[in-house]
Amino acid sequence: MSALTAADIILRPVISEKSIDESARGKYTFAVHDKANKIQIKAAVEELYSKEKVTVVAVNVLTSKAKEKRRGTKRGRITGQTSAWRKAIVTLAPGQKIEFFEGV
Repeated sequence: MSALTAADIILRPVISEKSIDESARGKYTFAVHDKANKIQIKAAVEELYSKEKVTVVAVNVLTSKAKEKRRGTKRGRITGQTSAWRKAIVTLAPGQKIEFFEGV
């Protein structure tokens, strides 16, 4: 596997009611690459948000399992699955913040 860049590791911020609530406490949630570890995630966040000069204190990672979905149509029932994805909750040093939640 080739080396992952910071943009490859951090796929997107997760914007939900819970993640916006946690951002007030200095915890930010990101969808991350399946193969990235905590050390790589910490370095990627500090690199991507270097303008704001953030310092990552802790990284918690979890994998969301695929869920089965069913849908009824005129021709019968269709079954499928959502895709599994990996999520990282990044805690910043006290007093620091990331400004991507502005206007949400």
